[in-house]
Amino acid sequence: MADAIADSPGKTSGGHMIEGLAITEDDLSGADVQALVAYHLGGMHAESPACKVHALPLDKLRQPGVTFYTARIHGALAAMGAIKHLDETHGELKSMRAAPEWRGKGVGEAMLQHLLGVARGRGYARVSLETGRTEAFAPAVALYRKYGFENCEAFADYVVDDFSQCLSLAL
Repeated sequence: MADAIADSPGKTSGGHMIEGLAITEDDLSGADVQALVAYHLGGMHAESPACKVHALPLDKLRQPGVTFYTARIHGALAAMGAIKHLDETHGELKSMRAAPEWRGKGVGEAMLQHLLGVARGRGYARVSLETGRTEAFAPAVALYRKYGFENCEAFADYVVDDFSQCLSLAL
């Protein structure tokens, strides 16, 4: 597994440090990582119509073109996130999730900052994502909007409708 360095390791845009934070590329082999992926998938199925669950299971997170990262604080799994290569200028954010005990503590923001740094390093002109419109998705949408993500047309195989929205950020 290759180490990956965030733009400002351990620091959120609010300026507070998350002591002991390390974000690294991950092969999804750890039981704790697999449990967090399962938790994420369960949450997506609980909050979304079946046809609108676009969260990736383990086998899809391991496919070429998808790079998966974990955030650990003093070794404890705190968050996960992935970036999917769509083309030479466009990446997609996938599987962003903070572990329940770390929600609201800045690790999701640190992961987002890291993934944006990866996207810039790859030379992408933009990054996009698909997410829900319901209250369950509001905290994530607020975080994306804080970083300048705006609504966009559907991309890849997504459909924008009453449940789903697509967001994009020009880099």
